[in-house]
Amino acid sequence: MDAQAANQTANVRSCGSCTMCCKLIEAPELNKPAHVWCGNVKKGAGCSVHAQRPLSCAVFQCFWTFNPALSDEWRPDRARFIVSVENGGGLVITLDKGQPTAWRREPYHSQIRRWAELGVANRKPVLLANGDRMSVILPNDELDIGALRPGDQVELEHDGLRFHARVIPAAAA
Repeated sequence: MDAQAANQTANVRSCGSCTMCCKLIEAPELNKPAHVWCGNVKKGAGCSVHAQRPLSCAVFQCFWTFNPALSDEWRPDRARFIVSVENGGGLVITLDKGQPTAWRREPYHSQIRRWAELGVANRKPVLLANGDRMSVILPNDELDIGALRPGDQVELEHDGLRFHARVIPAAAA
């Protein structure tokens, strides 16, 4: 099964008219940077090339589409951010630059902090992407870790008093 087919079978709900990923996610095959609307989006209708979308779009996993526990409030065009799962199993909250504090509203904030608790316990950090800046979300704090390159990994360390985040460059990972 290819990545596109695997992604489609995992979804428990369809995107509907939500196209937030078409704005926030980078699509290198289309020369589309993150935080810019894709030229293939048709307002109210979704992606005009969905059946032939590039691999970067096909493998993107919007947490809302495959997690039945998330209510419709979590639909990215309503929440104003996207929650996705990274290769290592950690969550990434990608913010819309126009509403960078949307994740701090309820019901989102308390749930993201609960995910952060699980992330700390499982060593799978919850990351917050705000443009080119990344932060690690902790149960009661955020740690700015700057820009990440593709393949970089984030490791959490605890010194007995507080957490520290360490970026492991892709070449060393």
